[in-house]
Amino acid sequence: MKPLASTILVISATLLLGSTAQAQSPAPMPAPIPETMPFEIPFGTPITLDHAKKVGAAAEEEMNHHGWKMACAVVEPTGDLVYFIKHDGTQYASIAISQGKARTAATFRRPTKVFQDLINGGQPVILSFPGIVATEGGIPLVENGKLIGAIGCSGGSSAQDGVVAKAAADTVK
Repeated sequence: MKPLASTILVISATLLLGSTAQAQSPAPMPAPIPETMPFEIPFGTPITLDHAKKVGAAAEEEMNHHGWKMACAVVEPTGDLVYFIKHDGTQYASIAISQGKARTAATFRRPTKVFQDLINGGQPVILSFPGIVATEGGIPLVENGKLIGAIGCSGGSSAQDGVVAKAAADTVK
């Protein structure tokens, strides 16, 4: 047998055996269906401008602490803008991204990192939902167990955006 023919035969046998082993693996079990609705946070009175400014001040303090240039948007539960801050020199794309993260966190009543994790876990279908910004940095603002708005931050890495958004959200009790 010629060397090329034997090489082709070995590769073909390897591929055939590999596909046979793959075809015999059991199908994954479907995820259990939860009994309660996830992220069912009741709506509260929308965040006021004065309260939004305090949340924004906490975000700005965290940005300054790290020297990060960012844009942060505070929205009410409808996703509509209440307050916005942006450091000088922040990339312009972060203006719309921060507002999108805040809107996503408010209207879906969950952190935007949840969507990022779903995509990273192999469920990109989430991207077909309208109005989702699926990257860390958007967090709902929950006061006394009720959704009053959300904050979205953009300008750094997803993790940096998340750190600033969390510092701001943690000021709401």
